[in-house]
Amino acid sequence: MTFWLVRRFSQALVVVLMMSLIVFIGLHAIGNPIDTLIGPDVDQIQRARIIEQLGLDQPLWKQYIAFLNGALHGNLGNSFVYNIPAVSLIIQRLPATLELAITALVLAVVLGVPLGLWAGLKPEHISSRLIMTGSVLGFSLPTFWVGLMLIMAFSVGLGWLPASGRGQTVTVFGLQWSWLTLDGWRHLILPALNLSLFKISLVIRLTRAGVREVLPQDFVKFARAKGLSPVRVIGVHVLRNTLIPLVTVLGLELGSTIAFAVVTESIFSWPGAGKLILDSINALDRPVIVAYLIVVVCMFVTLNLLVDIAYRILDPRVRLQGEQ
Repeated sequence: MTFWLVRRFSQALVVVLMMSLIVFIGLHAIGNPIDTLIGPDVDQIQRARIIEQLGLDQPLWKQYIAFLNGALHGNLGNSFVYNIPAVSLIIQRLPATLELAITALVLAVVLGVPLGLWAGLKPEHISSRLIMTGSVLGFSLPTFWVGLMLIMAFSVGLGWLPASGRGQTVTVFGLQWSWLTLDGWRHLILPALNLSLFKISLVIRLTRAGVREVLPQDFVKFARAKGLSPVRVIGVHVLRNTLIPLVTVLGLELGSTIAFAVVTESIFSWPGAGKLILDSINALDRPVIVAYLIVVVCMFVTLNLLVDIAYRILDPRVRLQGEQ
C-alpha cells in the first residue's frame, strides 16, 4: 500500500509539472497582457517600467524558472489586475465554487441513485420509462438555457427565489460560507439545481445499468435462495456492487463540476472561482489563470487518489490485484 501511494504521488507531481509547462507556454502565445492593462496614453518609458516590474521583459524560460521557484515556496505570482497573490485570490473565491459543486453532487446522488435503482428494478414500469425519458432531457438541454428558464420561472414569475448573488454569508476560518445562513441557501438552490441536472441524469443511467448487470449474478440468486429479505438483498448485495463504478465516476465528476461551473456562475452571478477565471481570461491575467489551473489539477489528482482508495475498499478484487 505504501509503495502504491508513493508511486501515485510521483505520477501526480509529473502531471502537475507537465500541465504547468503546457499552460505557461500556451498563455504566452495568446496576446499581450500589457495591451489590456496599460492605456494608450502611457508613454514608452512608463510602459517599459511596468513591463519590467511584471517580469515580462525576461525570456520565457527564465519566467518559467522563476514561476517554479515561487511555486516551491507557495507563491504562484501576483495578479496583474488586483495586485495581490493569485493563490489568495483563488482561495477567497473557491469556497463559493465548492459550495455550488458539492451541493450539486449531493443532489445528484440523493435524487439519482433512488431513481436509477427503481428504474433498474422495474424496467418495464411506466414510471421507470418516465425516469429514463427525463434523464435523456437532462443530458440534452443546454445548461445556460435551463438556468435562464429557472430564473424566469422561480425568480421572475413566482418570486420564490433570488436570481443572482450569493446572499448572506458567515465567516469561518477567514473564509466566507453561505451554507450557514438561510438566505445563503435561498441563493444556492437555483444554481445548484441547474448545475446538477446533467449529473442527476448521469447517476440515474449508471445506477440503472449497474442494477441490471448485478441482478442476474449468481451471488444475488444465492442471497435470495438463503431467504434474505428483499431489502437486504437490494441494499447489501445489489446496491453495494452497483456503487463500485459509480464512486469512480462521481469522484471525477466532482472535479469536473468544480472546473466547469463557469457557465452556471456567470448566469446566476455567483462569485466563485469560475467567474474569476472568466474575468481573468478576458483581462489576460496570466498569474491567476496559471494558479487556477494548477489548483484545479491538484484537486483532480487528489480526487483521483481518493477514488482509487475507495475503489480498493469497496472491491476486494482490486485490493488483491494491487497486493499481487
